Amino acid sequence: MSPEQSTTSTSSTIESVKVPGAGEIPDGCDTPNVPGTKSSTVSSLSWFFSLENRFLAPMLITCILLGGQLTFGMLESWSRTFLAIGASILMELMLGRLMVGKYPYLASAYISGISVGILIRSPFVWPYAMCAALSIMSKYVLRWRDRHLWNPSNFGVSAMLFLYPAAVATLSIQWGNSLWPMAIIWCLGAVIIMRLKRFHICLTYVISFLALSYLRTMITGKPWASTVAPLTGPMYQLFVFFMITDPKTTVRTKWGQCLVAFLVAVVEMTLRLAEVIHAPYYALFLVGPAAVAIEIALSKPCKSVSEVETVPARDICQPTA
Repeated sequence: MSPEQSTTSTSSTIESVKVPGAGEIPDGCDTPNVPGTKSSTVSSLSWFFSLENRFLAPMLITCILLGGQLTFGMLESWSRTFLAIGASILMELMLGRLMVGKYPYLASAYISGISVGILIRSPFVWPYAMCAALSIMSKYVLRWRDRHLWNPSNFGVSAMLFLYPAAVATLSIQWGNSLWPMAIIWCLGAVIIMRLKRFHICLTYVISFLALSYLRTMITGKPWASTVAPLTGPMYQLFVFFMITDPKTTVRTKWGQCLVAFLVAVVEMTLRLAEVIHAPYYALFLVGPAAVAIEIALSKPCKSVSEVETVPARDICQPTA
């Protein structure tokens, strides 16, 4: 082969190799999430409806608050709701710093404060602050093996209803014929809870409530529509989306979570048949902590670092039954 032919062959070989230039992406490489692109939009939506977004639950409960207030004026007053929120946040900051040594993230306190502001009814101001304070205190005081047993809002509301029945009542407003606020909040809540992998709890409770409402109709002779009606109100939206699905106060297995949701509905039906007015709060107050306590009792406490090094991994923190 002559030198000219060798040079020509080498040149053609070099030209056949495609070297990515500026702005080109080599084969096999992922497209970066450039702002404004479809990939970036999908990624942002995925993050928004994920556990990493700490503002998701506060935004949902704020939607429930605004929807109920703008549609029906369900709050006793804005000032009392703000008092409940402020008392919750202040108590969270104080107890977090005093008992844990650091200031905690305040989303839980915000949710508890709004829940108290929506659910509590009283001609007095002090029940709002007291209920909010009791809710947050329960997280730090009523603990076992580093887990608190009661949902904070459920504990505070139940305690106030039981201790001060003459001074405190609960929200009883329904959405009425205005279906849009209810539909929007239920759809938004369902999407969020589904992304947080807690939808099976809500679904189990709602199906159980509907079925047991029909059973109550057969027992009492009341119209089925009247027994189902409470489920359409903002109170039950808080109950379904925030109280029974609280990750800190639910058992850890999926089948256990469904069983507890069903048992809450059963106890609620029993209390309603006994004409207990605040049946859902008391049902969760009784069933939820009992389930968590049983789970804790049947689980081995976590071992220290020195013990972990000498114990097989399969034997650490495994249920005994």
